[in-house]
Formats: sequence, structure tokens, C-alpha cells
Amino acid sequence: MGVANAKVSFKNRVGFAGAFVMGDQVLLGAIPMEDMDLVIIPKTRTVDINPFSPNIATSIAK
Repeated sequence: MGVANAKVSFKNRVGFAGAFVMGDQVLLGAIPMEDMDLVIIPKTRTVDINPFSPNIATSIAK
């Protein structure tokens, strides 16, 4: 089931996005993760805020 306008919070980051709900699991796409400047840490298989911008989300505009 798709969800529209979901408020997503992670540590000190907040964003709004659609999500896909499968039972009690939620799948969040790459674009909302990029908007909140989150990174995947492969070694621990976790998500965390970008260590190069810990206080505020940043992105590169092209």
C-alpha cells in the first residue's frame, strides 16, 4: 500500500515523502534519503546522517 505525504523523522532530520508499507515494514526511497542527507553504512548495514554535514542537510545543486 502506498502512503502519500508521510512525515519522516530521523535523528535531527525531517522530511516529507511518499512511502510503501508492507505489513509492519516501511520502504523509503533514495530521493527522500538524499533530501534528508542520510547515508548508508555498508559495514553495519545501518542508515545515519551524513558525517560531513551533521547539523543541517545539504545537497549539491547542478
